[in-house]
Order: sequence, then structure tokens, then C-alpha cells
Amino acid sequence: MVLSFVVPAFNEEAYLADCIESILRETRGLEDLTEIIVVNNNSCDGTRDVALSYPRVQLVDEPRKGLTFARQAGFLASTGTLIANVDADSRLTPGWAHHVLSTFEAAPALVALSGPLVYYDLNSRQRSLVQVFYFVAWTTYAINRYILRVGSMVQGGNFVVSRAALEQIGGFNLDISFYGEDTDIARRLHDVGDVLFTLDLKMLSSARRLKHEGILRMAARYSINYFWTIFFKLPYTKKHIDIREGSEV
Repeated sequence: MVLSFVVPAFNEEAYLADCIESILRETRGLEDLTEIIVVNNNSCDGTRDVALSYPRVQLVDEPRKGLTFARQAGFLASTGTLIANVDADSRLTPGWAHHVLSTFEAAPALVALSGPLVYYDLNSRQRSLVQVFYFVAWTTYAINRYILRVGSMVQGGNFVVSRAALEQIGGFNLDISFYGEDTDIARRLHDVGDVLFTLDLKMLSSARRLKHEGILRMAARYSINYFWTIFFKLPYTKKHIDIREGSEV
């Protein structure tokens, strides 16, 4: 079982090194079972040079700007039986890789595994608000998966998928650029196997988008796009603010 890390990166020079270092730490001793792919998504800063400075990193250039384009390009370049989708401003927590490998080994029917983000640059009150959001999200996920049976949930930037299952559903939906991309994957994977969201698989991440747009506004936006994608198969919000440039795309 080989675990491929796919890291989309658009103008992530300031964050990418910490992300790669966390993957290298977590995969020490697992070099033969892991690979790291950084997808340079048409960056105009030093993102590409940062990726090339690490011998274990395979660089893929994807000129079409967009998260799903980058995820798909990384997936196509990967060779692993499991694809770990990690954002460039995130960092693996201790034991993350071992947790993923052992969970998939113990559950043959599992096609996707995901968990929450822990924002390392929020204060305690803000973290409490995020925890409330995840409690509500997990409850909603349980209802949708086990009672309504209309879908599941994965957290973008912290989810691992089976290569065979991702191929079976046709890969990432390139018609979705940002909001709803993770919900769409979870919804389609739910039709071919088990999708597990567990609070035990945590990933550290920057809260720069939450700070830029506001926690409550982001919670509302993610919620409406989650339900819209579950029931209508496309997100409600078509545009998003690029926080690195301050412009909508």
C-alpha cells in the first residue's frame, strides 16, 4: 500500500516549506511506502523553487488555475494506491500517516478517510467556535450518511482516497472550482464504498481565509454549499475570493 501526497500550490512560497517538512517528518521510515507531489498551479512567486529544493518532491506544473485542476493533475501523476490531499498551508499532526495506513489496512471497504482542520493561528475563543462548527458538521454527516443515505463528508485539504475508487468515479469534478469540491467527492465516493469522517484524524492549518472572511460568514458559506452540492450536485457559490491576491475568481 503506497500513500501519495498531493499538494496543490498557487503562490504558496511562504507556507509550502512547512507543509513539506511536516510530510517528511511523518513519513520518516516510510520512504518506500510514500511519495510527495507538489502541483505548481500557475504560481508567479517562488513556489516552484521551494518544491524543487526537496529531492523527495516530484513537481507537476498545472497551468490551468483552480483547485480541482491541481488536485486532478496531482492524482494523474501519482502512483500510490492511496491519495492524500493536503493543502499547502497545512501541516500533518504526529501519527497522521500511520493512522491513515492502519485505518485503510483494517477496513477493506473504505474508499475515503478524512478529519477536521485545527487552525494553529486562532485564539482560544475562535478555536471554540470552530469546534462547535465541526460538532454540527459531524452530526450532519452522520444523518446524511447513516439515515438519509444521500452522501458523506470529507474536509478539503485533509482527506485520503483510494485510487481505485477515485478512478471509478472519474476523478475530480473540473466543473467545480472551489466551494463544494470536497462535498462532491464525498457524495460520489459514497456510491462506491465507505467514506469515514473521524475527529481523530486532525490536520493543522492556517486560518488565513477564516480571518479574511470571518468565521461565521465562512461557516454559513460552507454549510449552504455543502447542502447545495449534496442535493443539487453543484455548489451554490460559484466564485471565491483569492486571499493571496484579494480578488474574486
